[in-house]
Amino acid sequence: MFKLQVKNLSYSYSDTKQLIFSNLNWQLEGSGFYSLFGLSGSGKTTFARLIEGDLIPSSGAIKRSSQRVLYTSNLERLPGWMSIYDHFYNVTPPQKQDLLETLIKDFGIEHVLKKRFHDLSLGQKNRVNFLRYLVQEFDLLIVDEALANVDEPTRIKILTITREMFRDVTILYISHNVLEVIRFSKKVFILPQSHPVKQLLEIDGLNGKEIDEHSQGKIVIEVLKKAT
Repeated sequence: MFKLQVKNLSYSYSDTKQLIFSNLNWQLEGSGFYSLFGLSGSGKTTFARLIEGDLIPSSGAIKRSSQRVLYTSNLERLPGWMSIYDHFYNVTPPQKQDLLETLIKDFGIEHVLKKRFHDLSLGQKNRVNFLRYLVQEFDLLIVDEALANVDEPTRIKILTITREMFRDVTILYISHNVLEVIRFSKKVFILPQSHPVKQLLEIDGLNGKEIDEHSQGKIVIEVLKKAT
């Protein structure tokens, strides 16, 4: 079971010395689909990169029970000198080939396999990039707005598949879409807008459960209040 511990974390941008996080303590434990929500500028990507290890805390520590932590965003690009098909089959471990075939169909990208990455639409690029991470070996996958350009029905289908198929690993999904994070998550962790952030707030997500619009609206309001 994956466990992440953030202890007394402080971090500031080197160019401005602005303190983004101050003495922050937080823990994520267990498999399943979780989300990180915050308004623009709250520090979601910075926090994700600290968790992944791409950024080093100014002070404090981040402990991971496994080093198999991956991070993906919607800004990533695939090499332009090979087809999507060739890239998939070069980066996918042999034991994940069946999963790859399944996800290609489920993500609706069979028709782009012979194309190169630069020939795809933004939504297709997002689907292709996200899929290549799902077929890797990981214990935590941080998904930072990686489906931002995918149309809503397709995005909902992909998130449903991800939540159901990857129950044994930990997914941390970052999005501006408050309805999405509530609908799919076990828990939603909320970054408040004011800096420095000293505490992450949290709320139980629906974890795929359907509720009436009135109840859903109350949860949305609660999340937004905590984020401001």
